[in-house]
This record gives sequence, structure tokens and C-alpha cells, in this order.
Amino acid sequence: MATVPNRTQRGHGGPDGSETINDAARFAGIMMMISGPLSILMGAAGIAHDSLFAASRYAYRFDLTAWGWIHLVIGVALVMAGLGVLMDQSWGRGAGAAVAAVSLITQFMFVPYYPLWAIPVMTLDLLILFMLTRVHIETRAGQ
Repeated sequence: MATVPNRTQRGHGGPDGSETINDAARFAGIMMMISGPLSILMGAAGIAHDSLFAASRYAYRFDLTAWGWIHLVIGVALVMAGLGVLMDQSWGRGAGAAVAAVSLITQFMFVPYYPLWAIPVMTLDLLILFMLTRVHIETRAGQ
């Protein structure tokens, strides 16, 4: 028969049953609050028809205004999900992981337009996904 440990893991509830945000989720929330405004700025540049972007023949070639709106919407969603994670809302981690995954995919599609931007943001999205989806398993000595 399995025994239940008498202590709780940090971030998985306390003696009063309340949940607290753990360090990984806090880090992911902060990173989303950085990545979101960066995507919003990139979207604004695309919507304003900035001459920053250029790509020749490419399968995922969209109008720059379309890319601008895509980045703008994803940036706003990242900020909202980041706030949800930082405020320890029940929907925050799931929404954050979903939006970071969508951001990762769109940044991959955006690489030919501006690789010096897309690759670091892809790395940031991977970090966010890792921190939001990791599971902390505690083992007791002797079991």
C-alpha cells in the first residue's frame, strides 16, 4: 500500500489547500511578458509596411500586412497569457503553452523574412514551453 507524504511540494498546494505559483511558471510568465510586446512591435512594423522584411520565393509567403497582424495578435495573446500565469489563474499555464506553441510555429514560418529576429524568439518560445509544461516529481528516499 502506498503511503502519502505528509509534506507538500512547493507550487502544489500548502496546508490550507491554496495553490502558489512556482519559480518555473513565474519565469515563463515573465518571458511571455517580454516576448509579447516584442511580437507586438514586430507586428506594428509589418502593418506599417516597413522595409525591414524581405523574402524571395517562399512557400509561406504572405503579405507583410498579414504577417504584421499575425504577430500583433500573437503578441497580445502572449501578454494576456503571461498575465494569467503571473496572477496564478487556472487557465494561465494551458493558455500560455498553447500561445507559445503557436508563436513558435509562426516564428519558424517567419525565418526567411527576418532570421535574426525569428530564431531568438523561437528559443524564447521553447523556454516558455519547457517551463510551463515541466512536471516536478519528488521522490522519497527508500521508496
